[in-house]
Amino acid sequence: MSQRLKLEVKALNAIAAEDIVILVGDALTPPRAAEEWLGEGAHGLLARGAAAERFKGKALSGLTLLAPDGAGYQRLIVIGVGPASERATLDFAKLGGTIAGRLGHGRGADVIAALPEGEISADEIAEMALGMRLRAYAFDQYKTKSKEPENAEPFTVTLRVADPSTVKKALKAREAVAAGVEIARDLVNEPPNVLYPEEFADRAARLEKLGVEVEILDEKQLRKIGMRALLAVGQGSRRESRVVVMRWNGAKSSVQPVAFVGKGVTFDTGGISIKPGGGMEDMKGDMAGAACVTGLMHALAARKAKVNAIGVIGLVENMPDGNAQRPGDIVTSLSGQTIEIINTDAEGRLVLGDVLWYTQDKYKPRYMVNLATLTGAILVALAQENAGLFSNSDELAERLTAAGKATGETVWRMPLGKAYDKMIDSKFADMKNTAGRHGGSITAAQFLQRHVNDCPWAHLDIAGTAMGSPSSETNRSWGSGWGVRLLDRLVSEHYEG
Repeated sequence: MSQRLKLEVKALNAIAAEDIVILVGDALTPPRAAEEWLGEGAHGLLARGAAAERFKGKALSGLTLLAPDGAGYQRLIVIGVGPASERATLDFAKLGGTIAGRLGHGRGADVIAALPEGEISADEIAEMALGMRLRAYAFDQYKTKSKEPENAEPFTVTLRVADPSTVKKALKAREAVAAGVEIARDLVNEPPNVLYPEEFADRAARLEKLGVEVEILDEKQLRKIGMRALLAVGQGSRRESRVVVMRWNGAKSSVQPVAFVGKGVTFDTGGISIKPGGGMEDMKGDMAGAACVTGLMHALAARKAKVNAIGVIGLVENMPDGNAQRPGDIVTSLSGQTIEIINTDAEGRLVLGDVLWYTQDKYKPRYMVNLATLTGAILVALAQENAGLFSNSDELAERLTAAGKATGETVWRMPLGKAYDKMIDSKFADMKNTAGRHGGSITAAQFLQRHVNDCPWAHLDIAGTAMGSPSSETNRSWGSGWGVRLLDRLVSEHYEG
């Protein structure tokens, strides 16, 4: 990952950047805080430019104008925030991403962080900064022919605000979250020959520098514990499987922890039930759930969240050699339940089943949320607009839905029920690992539910949102880092203190 953006926060004085960014509503009136720096001809320039480009100040729209001679700056970048009546729904992270998208690399810019009606709150400005940083992310370390100079300096964006100290304080937490998203993106974007289970585990161990306790369980330990379903997935690979437990202790030891569980299939061929060749290269991203959990644990530790949090990730590689599991095999999971393998490409639920059982049994969390690029069926149902949400807890589901709306990482609740559960009953074992095409994302969730006991639990199927997702105002990367912001918001709003 290359860091292409440097953010600074300063007072509204001595503006002297190449570009000045202002925010306007549908009236196209510059904020009062900007008038001193724009010069006498700016109003006419804005009016003429808006008329020529049919710019109406619509939210997240933009207009770039060359400054008049003697203005002291080169470009005036105008970003729309829509009418005042819609201001309550303005997404400030997307606004920041829109601003970053308008700025050329290598140019300095001053962003006058004020609305036409007045000031923006410190939290809203911090969200803008978060959006700028996320938009500037690029994973280009394997490109040997770069369009940029080898030692190019990151371009500096200065947020001009009325109260710098308050904004800087609000920005610290967002910087921790941004770093967590970037970690998740890096992990998802890495090639599978670089990022395999042992390497992933080693990278997770870097969180120890932030005070996170990290325990790595190798195959010998996993056999002793009894994670036979997880081990069965990885037995066809030369790369050994791992389970990583990350613990952040930010509250009193007597406080019950919250838990996050991630599927980490570092490459998924499908095993013996091998996938078609077309697009198989995307299966390097089948560990996006584990990447999110790792990024989230970084965010919580970096901002010193007042919560006890546990992140557990199951790391395997699903390969089809002579030792790989077969359709028709029966394995016994950590829960003691037996599983008939119908399709070796339905492997993620085997990994998660063992890890979920281990987490709820050992740590007795207040709730568990697992994330997994689990099924293609969720894309059929929800495309790439929402992650699928399945839960045995209405309260947890409602809180996740609200956090999704607040962060833009939206979820849509899907059904669970006895009729769906019967679909995974097996003639030869306690359950089978797939029930076929119909209701595929639901029956996968039913499988997971059989491994959570009575613990409040939510499963997020992120197959459509975590990798190869459409570009947005805050992301131009193949790996989106989806879920870090969502779960950080869930924790901060309901489980800290």
